[in-house]
Amino acid sequence: MTRAILTYSDYAALPDDGRRYELHDGELSVTPAPDIRHQRVKVNLFDVLHHHVRSRGLGEMFDAPTDCILSDTTVVQPDILFVAAEHTARVSERAIEGSPTMAVEILSPSSGRIDRRIKFDLYARHDVAYYWIVDPVARTIDAYVLSNGAYTLAARLSDGRPVALPPFDDLPLDPGSLWA
Repeated sequence: MTRAILTYSDYAALPDDGRRYELHDGELSVTPAPDIRHQRVKVNLFDVLHHHVRSRGLGEMFDAPTDCILSDTTVVQPDILFVAAEHTARVSERAIEGSPTMAVEILSPSSGRIDRRIKFDLYARHDVAYYWIVDPVARTIDAYVLSNGAYTLAARLSDGRPVALPPFDDLPLDPGSLWA
């Protein structure tokens, strides 16, 4: 059986039905809406990062749903993404066209395998320099840095003292404020 490879034009023609669609190497991925814990953590983290990036003129922050077109057959919607100032030409009216500087995925019961495996590989192959995986249940953020085409764990935030995660080495994140 031959698998159909979908493209951005197929993706753009999908119905606006409230589902979360993505293309992973031409294969359609559909996930349910995130749960409330996921959304709370996303709002808290986005607020802190957005304020930091904006106040220092570092670039632009976006949250889902924002299309990130990594290729004609790979379109993702990271929970949070950062585009550094030197790459803001990648921001168009329709999407981020190319790799963001950083993608953040917040785990949900339905997204763990996708975020830890599929997107981990996709983001590395498409040169996303920083990838954070946020686990609201474990109360951790794993910050990965791309080096020689592969991610290495650079830092981990867990309950306890504030920690700065790359690429924001001057922003200690307070765990207590994120999980509230």
